[in-house]
Amino acid sequence: MKLDTIEKIKKAVDAGKTVFADTKAYQVIKNKENYYIVCTLNNYTVGLHGLENTKYADKLNGKAFWTEE
Repeated sequence: MKLDTIEKIKKAVDAGKTVFADTKAYQVIKNKENYYIVCTLNNYTVGLHGLENTKYADKLNGKAFWTEE
């Protein structure tokens, strides 16, 4: 299922679904309060989107997000 908004991505992660970002090597995870995109090959991590309260807050750090569940 294609996920095209920050809210849909967060909801899927919160529901326990595996969310991929751009390729299957990148997955979206959540720690206590924040969401991240993590490369499963080398653990490189970046925030799901730009910093809150900036002009980048609503910009995803990826182009295609989906779940296969």
